Amino acid sequence: MGKCSGCGAWNTLVEEVVEERPDKAASRARTAPVVYQLSDIQNKKEERTATRIGEFDRVLGGGVVPGSVVLAGGEPGIGKSTLFLQVAKELMEAGGVLYVSGEESPAQVKMRAERLGVCANMFIMAETDIHTIVEGIERTNPKFVVIDSIQTMYDPDLSSAPGSVSQVRSCAGRIVAEAKKRSVAAFIIGHVTKEGTLAGPRVLEHLVDTVLYFEGENSSNLRILRAVKNRFGSTDEIGIFEMRDSGMQEVQNPSLLNRNDEALSGVSVFCAAQGTRPMLLEVQALVSGTQLAIPRRLSSGIDAARLYMISAVLEKKIGLKLYNQDIFINVAGGIRVREHAADLAMAASIVSSLRNIPAKKGTAVMGEIGLAGEVRHISWLPRRIGECAKMGFERVIVPKAGLEKIPNAGIEIVGVDTLSDALSKIF
Repeated sequence: MGKCSGCGAWNTLVEEVVEERPDKAASRARTAPVVYQLSDIQNKKEERTATRIGEFDRVLGGGVVPGSVVLAGGEPGIGKSTLFLQVAKELMEAGGVLYVSGEESPAQVKMRAERLGVCANMFIMAETDIHTIVEGIERTNPKFVVIDSIQTMYDPDLSSAPGSVSQVRSCAGRIVAEAKKRSVAAFIIGHVTKEGTLAGPRVLEHLVDTVLYFEGENSSNLRILRAVKNRFGSTDEIGIFEMRDSGMQEVQNPSLLNRNDEALSGVSVFCAAQGTRPMLLEVQALVSGTQLAIPRRLSSGIDAARLYMISAVLEKKIGLKLYNQDIFINVAGGIRVREHAADLAMAASIVSSLRNIPAKKGTAVMGEIGLAGEVRHISWLPRRIGECAKMGFERVIVPKAGLEKIPNAGIEIVGVDTLSDALSKIF
């Protein structure tokens, strides 16, 4: 037939080959279930591949596990592509690496690779079709694959646009299946939304083995790599990098302190425990009178709910008048503190700024504050005290509970039970 029976136009008919769908019942009959007994399964120790980038290996739990899939998210321009090009460079000695870029041309990838000193025998693909990418993996047979980024990939079998929920889910599922089948370690780079979460469906985080977030302030060169999910390691570890012209450089000494000879009011130092790593941080406070009916309580790097609670405890138990004061809290260096061990440092900074009295020089404070004004025990106390001694501090204010089990670290250790007792020792 040369004429369309629908619109009446000539020479518009196109042949389409329609494949019959296989019978589901027959398909189920051909696939026999495989059931194991737990005692029959042999233990297989996964050999990790170290990237020789200490901060990256620390976050992953010691290295890259064969067949694992890592999803890394971060804001545009934070340095995701730069970091994973450097990771690919270090992994070249352990096997072939295929770098798939859906955002840049091969020439653009080569320009960045030459700046970072990446070797020339790395496989590069500038492709967004997931079927072509899978064929490229089959042809090159690499041990490591980097997908940059998952939002640009698309499955031609789906009618939706690239970056949609169905496209992202389908492409990620294909990559995960290919990685597990071939025992290929895959790194999937993704974008984040305005709320700071990974763009795309939450099912992506359930598909992959590890989820990493790359964070950093626009005004700072520091970048923080944090794991929020890790099947092969801890989620408490963080990696700290510094963005330079030569790429991402590891920060060997993560203690972000302002080495000022003059003691400043509104500043206190405490030792945070980020996984297995102790880190000295400055908690800064600014307390200023306000003309507003409701004073402001703003915090950067610390949960705002803890600021409200500490302010209430200071008013109730210490007798400070903060109802007519604006309070601003900041953790220097752009580090976000997720533990309650910073409560005592935050209270000391608020009192120091309100009274305009600096804390005694060479003093570090740490401890959790309860609603009754008591100073509660915190974890990893010996390791925190040892870090303070290593960094040259002369005195540390800590909770009294558990001090009898702490060995002598060559530093004066002052144990306190209550908030009022702690403030009398700090100033």
